[in-house]
This record gives sequence, structure tokens and C-alpha cells, in this order.
Amino acid sequence: MENKFKRTLVTCALPYANGPVHIGHLAGVYVPADIYVRYLRMRGREVLYVCGSDEHGVPITIKARQQGCTPQDIVDRYHGIIKDSFEGLGIHFDIYGRTSSEVHAKNASGFFRKLYEDGKFITKESEQYYDPEAKTFLADRYIVGTCPKCGNEGAYGDQCEKCGSTLSPEELINPHSKLSGATPVKKKTTHWYLPLQDYEQWLREWILEGHQEWRSNVYGQVKSWLDGGLQPRAVTRDLDWGVPVPVEGAEGKVLYVWFDAPIGYISNTQELLPDSWEKWWKSPDTRLVHFIGKDNIVFHCIVFPAMLKAYGDGYILPDNVPANEFLNLEGDKISTSRGWAVWAHEYLKDFPGKEDVLRYVLTANAPETKDNDFSWKDFQQRNNSELVAIFGNFVNRAMVLTHKYFGGKVPACGALEDIDKEALAQIPVLKASMEKNIEEFKFREALKDAMGIARVGNKYISDSEPWKVAKTDLDRTGTILNISLQICADLAIAFEPFTPFAAKRLRDMLGSGLDWEVLGRPQILPAGHQLGAAELLFAKIEDDAIDAQLARLDRIRAEREAAAKAEAAKLVAPQKAECTFDEFEKMDIRTATVLEAERVPKTDKLLKLTIDTGIDRRVIVSGIAEYYTPEAMVGKQICILANLQPRTIRGIESHGMILMAKQGDGSMRFITPQEAVSNGAIVG
Repeated sequence: MENKFKRTLVTCALPYANGPVHIGHLAGVYVPADIYVRYLRMRGREVLYVCGSDEHGVPITIKARQQGCTPQDIVDRYHGIIKDSFEGLGIHFDIYGRTSSEVHAKNASGFFRKLYEDGKFITKESEQYYDPEAKTFLADRYIVGTCPKCGNEGAYGDQCEKCGSTLSPEELINPHSKLSGATPVKKKTTHWYLPLQDYEQWLREWILEGHQEWRSNVYGQVKSWLDGGLQPRAVTRDLDWGVPVPVEGAEGKVLYVWFDAPIGYISNTQELLPDSWEKWWKSPDTRLVHFIGKDNIVFHCIVFPAMLKAYGDGYILPDNVPANEFLNLEGDKISTSRGWAVWAHEYLKDFPGKEDVLRYVLTANAPETKDNDFSWKDFQQRNNSELVAIFGNFVNRAMVLTHKYFGGKVPACGALEDIDKEALAQIPVLKASMEKNIEEFKFREALKDAMGIARVGNKYISDSEPWKVAKTDLDRTGTILNISLQICADLAIAFEPFTPFAAKRLRDMLGSGLDWEVLGRPQILPAGHQLGAAELLFAKIEDDAIDAQLARLDRIRAEREAAAKAEAAKLVAPQKAECTFDEFEKMDIRTATVLEAERVPKTDKLLKLTIDTGIDRRVIVSGIAEYYTPEAMVGKQICILANLQPRTIRGIESHGMILMAKQGDGSMRFITPQEAVSNGAIVG
């Protein structure tokens, strides 16, 4: 497939500039894309690598209001943080642009206007929520209320982030505007729509018949959407932040962010290459590959292609869309709103010099076909047991022994023995497998191939034991170390896409610039070649560094659980069925004082209480041991239902029931008189 194209245009989903990037973003989109681009460049292929910040949309305006600044302030801040994070991890785009740029505003407006003038849109009038006090239409995220499913009072009009339910504003209980607090009302508004149903048959032929090689998760999601029937999709919305809709009668409307953002790929290319951008977007010799997460499959496989088809003018379509699934963190879904994430910029501060470790672990755990999990213990184990103990250990032994026995010069290779031939024969096989896997976007398997070369080298040097052979046969030692150094050179090439920082250090140690084509050749480094000083490629990660990260997550989890309990405690149970006054009069509720208290043996929840009711001295068994100790109960004045029929509990006859208040989170509290009263006082 690759050979029929002269060049490859690689795009990465534009990260949304209302927060930093986290490991889920990196594993899903940016690390695999960077691996692919580095590989293509090592093969000498012409590549353009395009990305940028997505800087429009409602969440940015919400954050700006929360922080008392402008949307431009928000996107300026996070654009810088995101860009620096990518640079710090060795992810180097040819251009990292922004959708708030003048070039993009002009380009997106022009794109809309052409479709508008060509009659590609339809208009629809609908009723949408409107804030009568702020005098503006409200996006779903600007409407908050109580979730009908879990009772969360801070649910949005499109989703409850507490229980994860998808909602509509109509479902919220007591909805109100986030802008003014007013109750929103329905008001008519008109918007432009792209009639996706007009492109349904064409999409079926293009994707379902023409791209069956796409990943199953991508192909399956597209097929599901097409089988369900496509509907018109709005391309404008009522908002004051974004690219203004460039037609009359569209005051107060901007381009919907999903329509605006993918045009950013084109805008960024134009900004970088104003005179030659069309070569990358309109030539059939160019292969377009979109790297995205699964939440963007529909936009990149259905919506954006339909936009390009509607526009015409020779725009190419994506040849492949290798979308990944989601990465979880310590068994829990990554959530930016809950702070449950590992942020790229914080990782770079906490683990300086370990950029490659994160790239390696995220690739090894890549969620290519199903959701996967990141854990700090696995991160540590992979670094210490694989990068340090296999890759780094082999390179260090080969380099140190060469300096010890041959003054740091590559020794001559003598006659090969079977063990030498077997080791060398495995490298071309692993190289071919790695190439096939990368070409097919199977980066996790490709990384296994690269580490397979390190395993070959580690086993070879361990089995051949040059430090022992050197005592009797220095020529044979030279052959062993020559082969070991050739494998080191193979590793410097093979790991360049995955761990570029370590690959560069290894090339510097070997004192040689290397390209992909020499990988697997028997004599990459000539005899007599001077090596650089030996240094450790990787360092162990100690427990205290991992414990600090786990402690941070524990704090976040504890804060989240405490907040959830506080919210749950506010929940009120529904009112029970009505009772008559006569039925209420039958209940004899009185005050009493606890005289003695003890745990009921072999139970966790029961206390045996001896109480003074003012009428008599009696025993009540109550399930309050998880909230109150026996010592805390003695002397406490309580309210009881005195005339409840006696009941035997664990062999103890209980006469009555203590009145408790049960909160929404299940916790119990006593109903006690505000002031001390005599025992036996009637409550009613």
C-alpha cells in the first residue's frame, strides 16, 4: 500500500486547549504517530507531520468564565504548555499551529462560504435553550441541574460526570443557566447543517468496500454509524467565541468546533508551506494518515471526508485512520475534571531524563484494539526489568568490555562459530517483522521486535562469556565483542522511533551516524573504529519515586470519595406513603438515657443497650456499632419507639427501637433532644 505513494501527510488530532495533555492522549495519538513519522524518515521517505491546538468551543469559554479571564487567555496558556510537553517528549511536528490564528480564520470562513454558495448546506429552525437574563443561547454545557439518574446536583446538559450518563437538557431536574442562574427557556433559532445522509452511499463504497484493511475498531464504528443511517449535522452554533459564520443573518453565530477543527490541518499546512501546500492536500501521490483517539473516529472517517467531498477541488481523503482505544490509569478511567490523570508536563518535571521510559511504557501498553491500563508499578517494572536489565545491561557490558580489552576500538571479527551465526541470523528476521508491524500500525508488536534484538544481544553475550574467554583467547574475545557491538548498532537504529533520546546517546557512544538500511548487516561498525566513552543508557527507578506518584493518586481518590460522600449525604429519600393521624397516634415515642452498652458477640454492627425510659429499665439491640462505640453511648440521651413489639435478635429480646436519621450516604445519626429532658418525656 505504501509504495504507490510518493509522500505521506501525517496528522494528529488537535489537542483541545482547555487543559494540558495527559498519558491517555499520548498513548492514544501522539506517541504512535511520532513512532510512525520517525520510521518513515529513517527509510528516506518524504513526510509532513502536522498538528496544532484546537482553540474554539464551549468548554474554553466556561473555563474562561470560571477563571475570570478571556478565552484567548486560556488558549494562549494551554497552547504553550501542550507545545512544550510535546517538545519535551521528543515529539517534533513540522508545524504545531492553532485554530485561533488569522490564517485559520480566513481558511475556515472560506471553506464554509464555498459550501454555502455551492448549496451544500440546508437550514433548519429549532428550539434551543436561551438565557433570558444573559440574553444568549445556551450550549448544553452551560445548562446545569440535578441528574435524574444519580441525583448529582452539578450535572451538565449533555452529561453527568459523576455517574457518566449521557443526558439532554430536558432530562435535568431544576435546570438553570451557568451564566446567570436563570431558568432557561426555549427560543427559536436557525442553523446551517451538512446533510450527511447525502453522502451515505458514497461513504459505504469508499470505506466499507475500499478500506477493509482499517483497524477493526475503526471499521466497526464507521459501519455501525452508516448502518444506523446518517442525519444532518449542524455546522454552526450560537456562541461568541470561534470563527464567525461569514454570511448575512448569522450575527452571534460561529462555526461549530467539529467543523472548524479538522480544517485546521489544512490551515496549518498552508501556514507552513504557503506556496506548496496543495502538493500535500490535492495530489493523488500523497498518502493522508490521521492519528486519532476512538472518540474522534466519526469526525475523521465520516464527517471530515464528507466535508472534503462536498468541497471538491481535488482534496485527497485519508488512506488510513489508525485510531486507538482509551488508556485507563490504575484501573480507573482517566478524567481531567476529577484530576485523575498523569499530566505530560508534570511527568517531565517529576522524572527528568526519563522521557524515553514513558514513551516505551505507553507503546508497550498501547490500547490499539481495546482499552488498556497504565499502572505505576508496571511502569517501574518495565523500566527496571526491560530497559535497564536487558537493553541497557547488554549495551553497557559490550561497551565496557571493549574499552577494557581493546582500548575502546572495535576489535576484528574472526571466524564465526555457530553461536555467532545464530545470533546474527535473528536480526534480519526481527527487522522484517518490525517493518511489517510499523507499516500496519502495530506499534506494540514492533516494539517487541526491537526489544527482541536486545534480548538476542543480552543472551548472546551472557552465553559466550567474553570476560572468561579473555583469560585464554583474546582473538575469540574480539570476535564476540565485535558481534556484540554490531548488535548495539542495530539497537541504536531499531529503537530510534521508540526511544529517540536513548538511541541518540547510543549513537554518540558508538561514534557513528546510522540509518535504517544498514540494520541487520553483519559489519555495521568497521574494525578499528573508535568508540566513545561508555555510559548507562537507563537508570533504575526506585520505590520512593513510584510511592510518591501513588500517594498523589491516593489523595485524589480520597478527596473524590469524600466529595462524593458529602454529595450523597445531601440526597433526600422520597416521601413514604401517607398515614392517618390515628396511625401516627399509635406510636409512643419517648426520651431515654443509655445506662450500659456492649457489643453483641460475633457481630460487627450490633450493640446491646440497657436504657432508662422513665417507665422502666429495658434492653434494646441496635445496629449502630459501625458508627458508635459502646463507651460513646453510655450517658447519651436518645429517642426511642417505646411500644414497638418485642423482637429477639441474636438471642437477646429487644424492647423498642432507637430513632436515627439516615443520610443519603447511608450514615446514621441520633435524634436527640436539643436540651436535656427527663426520661420518658413524650415526643409528638
